[in-house]
Amino acid sequence: MGSDRVGDYSPLILFAAGIVTVVLSLVTTRRTWRHLWIGLVKSSRQILPCVPILMCIGAVAATWMLSGVVPTMICYGLEFLQPGLFLMEACMICAVVSVLSGSSWTTIATVGVALMGVGTVMGYGAGWVAGAIISGAYFGDKVSPLSDTTVLASSTCGVGLFSHIRNLAFTTVPAIVITLIVFAIVSLNHAGPAVSEEVDVINRLHEVFNITPWTLVIPLITIVLLIFRMGTATTLVLSSLAGMAGTFLLQPQLFGTLGMEGEGLWHWLKVSLSMIFTSTEFHTGDEMVDSLATTGGVMGMGTTILLVLCGMFFGGMLLGSGIITTLTRCFQKRLSDRGGIVTATVSSGVLMNSCTADQFLSIIICGNLYKGVYRRAGIEPKVLSRSLEDGISVTSVLIPWNSCGVTQSTVLGVATLTYFPFCLFNLLSPLCSIGLAYTVYFLGRRGYWRKVMGRR
Repeated sequence: MGSDRVGDYSPLILFAAGIVTVVLSLVTTRRTWRHLWIGLVKSSRQILPCVPILMCIGAVAATWMLSGVVPTMICYGLEFLQPGLFLMEACMICAVVSVLSGSSWTTIATVGVALMGVGTVMGYGAGWVAGAIISGAYFGDKVSPLSDTTVLASSTCGVGLFSHIRNLAFTTVPAIVITLIVFAIVSLNHAGPAVSEEVDVINRLHEVFNITPWTLVIPLITIVLLIFRMGTATTLVLSSLAGMAGTFLLQPQLFGTLGMEGEGLWHWLKVSLSMIFTSTEFHTGDEMVDSLATTGGVMGMGTTILLVLCGMFFGGMLLGSGIITTLTRCFQKRLSDRGGIVTATVSSGVLMNSCTADQFLSIIICGNLYKGVYRRAGIEPKVLSRSLEDGISVTSVLIPWNSCGVTQSTVLGVATLTYFPFCLFNLLSPLCSIGLAYTVYFLGRRGYWRKVMGRR
C-alpha cells in the first residue's frame, strides 16, 4: 500500500478503530459511557483548538502564493541558495525561523513552502526536501523558549524553562550536528538540473507573477507579529489578511488570468473569499510551475481536519477505556536502571503520540505517569522533561494520523511515509536520548552522571 493510499484511508481506519475500542471497553471492562465521554472531552480539549489553526494555515498558504510571496522566495532562493548545500541550508534556515517564532507549524507553512518549491526546482526528491525542512523546524521549536511544547514539557515536570532548554543540549546538539552533516554530504553529491531549467522556471514565474521585493513586506509583518508574541492563530489570520491585500496591490494581473475580473464591492468581497476558501489552479503550460502555484485554500485542508477529528475520537476512546494507562504501565514494569527508565519514557511517548494523535496530550499524560518513577529512581525531573521532548515533541510529525503529521504532510504536499526516513533530526533525537542514558549508565562515572543525567 502506497503512502498516498495510507493517507486516503487513515480517517476511516481511525474511526473504525475507535468504534472497536468502544465495543471492547463496554463488553470486557467495567467502563461505562461516562468514562468514554470523559476521555473524549480530554482529547477534544487538546485537539479542537488545532482546527481553526489548520484553517488559517490553508488561508496563509493560498494568500502568500497569490500575493507573490512564495514565488518571490522561490526565485530569490534559486538565485542565491547553493544547490550543492541546499538541504543543509534549508534545514538551518527553518531552524533559525522556528527558534525566533517558537512554532514549527508557522515555519513550515511559510518559509517551508517556499523552500519546498526551491528544492523541487533544483531536482531534489520531495522526501529529502521535506525532511530537511521538518528537521530544522522541529529543532528550532524544541529549543525555543517561545515554543508551546517546550513550555508544556518543562511545566508538566516542574522544571525551570531555561534549565530544561540547557539540558536538551545533551541530546539535541548531537542530533542536529549529525543531521546537518548528512544533509551536506547528500547535497554535495546531488546532480541538479541544468541551469537553463532553473532559468526557465524563474522566467515563467516572472510571466505569471510580479516578482518584487515589496512582496517580502508580508513575511516581515508576520515576523513582527511573532516578535510581539501575538499568538499562532492571530498571527496566521493577520498574515493571511496581509497576503490578501498584497494580492490586490501587487498582483492585479492575476484576476484576469484566473477569470476573476469585475467591479464593485460585492465582487471584490466574493473574490477575496474565493481566494481564501477555494482552490486556485494555474495553467501556464509548465507542469512544474502549475504544481508550485496551485493553492487549495481553506477547503483544501478539509481532509486534514477530518483526519485530525478521527484521531481525536480514537484517542479519546483509548483514554476513556483505560487502554493507554494499561499500555504505559507495561513499559514501567521492572524498571530498575536509568537506561531502562529513559527508554521506557521515550517508547511510551512514541506510543502515546500514535494513540492520542496529539503531542500536547501525550506530554501531559506521560509526564504525570512517569513523575513517580523518576522520583523513586533518584533522577531529577529535568531528565524526564528532556525525555518527553525527545520521545514526543519531535516524533509527532512522523505519525500519519497525528495532528502534526497530517498537517505538515498537507502543507508541504508530501505524504508522511514519504518524508519519514528523511526527517533525520526527528529520528535521531529519541535514539540520542536512549543512547546517552545507556552510555552514562555503563560508564558508571558518578561525577559525569550527576552533570549529564541530573542525578540527585
